[in-house]
Amino acid sequence: MRIGIDISQIVHEGTGVGTYVRCMVRSLLKIDKKNEYVLFGASLRRRKIFQSFYATLPRARVRLVTVPIPPIVLDMLWNRLHMTPIEKFTGPLDIFWSSDWTQPPLSRAKGVTTIHDLTTMRFPNEMDVRIVATHTRRLGWVKKECRAIFCDSESTKKDIAELLHIPGTRLHVIYPGVSL
Repeated sequence: MRIGIDISQIVHEGTGVGTYVRCMVRSLLKIDKKNEYVLFGASLRRRKIFQSFYATLPRARVRLVTVPIPPIVLDMLWNRLHMTPIEKFTGPLDIFWSSDWTQPPLSRAKGVTTIHDLTTMRFPNEMDVRIVATHTRRLGWVKKECRAIFCDSESTKKDIAELLHIPGTRLHVIYPGVSL
């Protein structure tokens, strides 16, 4: 199976989501010895971070694809217009895991994502309106296209079911681990 993973958030070093993505990729590659992985990273100015991360990984079943596209353009392309499937960049995929910022359309791949929390929906008046708008657009596509959604907690799972009206059968609680 060929699994695509959006690693774009690792350019935000030291953040929770960036750390989560780095650790998730490393852990998957340690425990999974049979699937192929395509790591996708989009950033206009920070693509060297993807190369540095990739250099620390076993290369046998891993390929890196980077594109010089800033997040605001991907938000427009994927969250607003919902055009240009991820497979145009990565080649054929069986599964694509999206990060918490953009939701690309999929040609054939089954969509999977992680929702860490729904703070932007629970407390929209406490957030920047642009962040709320971006997450709202993305979550609309998640609801339509992702077959599985990983939730950081039972509380997040409950919020997703209540606020996004996504059936519990698509929601899976997977607690974030720690890096040792």
